[in-house]
Amino acid sequence: MNTVKTFSNNLEERRFLFEVVGIANQGNSNLDYPIRQSGSSFIAVPYSRMNQEMNRINRLGGKIIKITPMGINTPIPENSLSYSSDFTTNPEPMTQAKPKEHKPVKVPVNIYRPNSPFVGKCLENYELVAEGGSGTVRHLTFDLSGGDLHYLEGQSIGIIPPGTDDKGKPNKLRLYSIASTRHGDKLDDKTVSLCVRQLEYKNEAGETVYGVCSTYLCNLKEGADVSITGPVGKEMLLPDDEDATIIMLATGTGIAPFRAFLWRMFKEREINPEYQFKGLAWLIFGIPYTQNILYKEDLENMAAEYPDNFRLTYAISREQSTADGGKVYVQSRVSEYADELFELIQKPNTHVYMCGLKGMEPPISETFTAEAEKRGLKWDEMRKQMKKEERWHVEVY
Repeated sequence: MNTVKTFSNNLEERRFLFEVVGIANQGNSNLDYPIRQSGSSFIAVPYSRMNQEMNRINRLGGKIIKITPMGINTPIPENSLSYSSDFTTNPEPMTQAKPKEHKPVKVPVNIYRPNSPFVGKCLENYELVAEGGSGTVRHLTFDLSGGDLHYLEGQSIGIIPPGTDDKGKPNKLRLYSIASTRHGDKLDDKTVSLCVRQLEYKNEAGETVYGVCSTYLCNLKEGADVSITGPVGKEMLLPDDEDATIIMLATGTGIAPFRAFLWRMFKEREINPEYQFKGLAWLIFGIPYTQNILYKEDLENMAAEYPDNFRLTYAISREQSTADGGKVYVQSRVSEYADELFELIQKPNTHVYMCGLKGMEPPISETFTAEAEKRGLKWDEMRKQMKKEERWHVEVY
């Protein structure tokens, strides 16, 4: 066995070890480094070239079975290590199978604006919190027929509540993450759905204050008109890559965009021949009580039906305890699975999404900082690189 010493701690210069099978014995593989004639080949790949190298190997019919950060004394089988270098050619794939073509979808933005909103109708409005849970959360579906409002998973729409504010001016719109896929809950491309928690809090005088728009929506009657703007947002879009790893960190109604993701991945496969998810989706969902698990039955049914592709982890703060007796939050689960999550994050086709209360972001960053340091990496650099590659998505409030 050989060993490979670590490279610079600079993220751009770090190398990762690809263990590859399936390219052997293909003759001229058009790779600019040697491939073993049998068994696994090991390729040292710079971080900045991981996506390019993965695509190259996939086009040649190979399969990457493992990606490992290269550190001090990384063991490598004798005479099997190659180094990726800059490519100057664009070879044709060796396989006869043509890759699936994904037509780029234009992201719709601001089809309807506040000065000219779309007026839809409420088709349904039902409670999501089971008896004994905390607060009220409603699932609302609006009819979009008669207009041109369309959207993608991960976007938001604006709702303009009727009436005026305390200054006598018309109420301003509030943005809500869309909880349905582009096809809508009726699968007819004519509806949009939201997941809305009624805002309720005590002011300095001890009086109970209710959110203007959330209260309006939670009490909206079926058949009532509603003024809608948008859609907006490109931060939380789901990638087209069917083999991607999608890590979703949610609290409460932050589940909304991830409901849309999961419905597209697992509940609408028959009507989405261009998107057949084969990767890993991992949802870590934070709620106060079991009764507050929104869309619980659907989530657990999907996890049971697709155990190799969907992993569901709850963080139930008022019912579960950490090893030291503390409450279990999303960040607690991230810390618990830190090593596994960090290994996934280093894959070039892993996307991390965070949606919900902003309080979970700092401790999650601390956890990833510690995990990066164990590997001789710097989390700030990694996060910036992931953001640059559109693999780090945060929408907190």
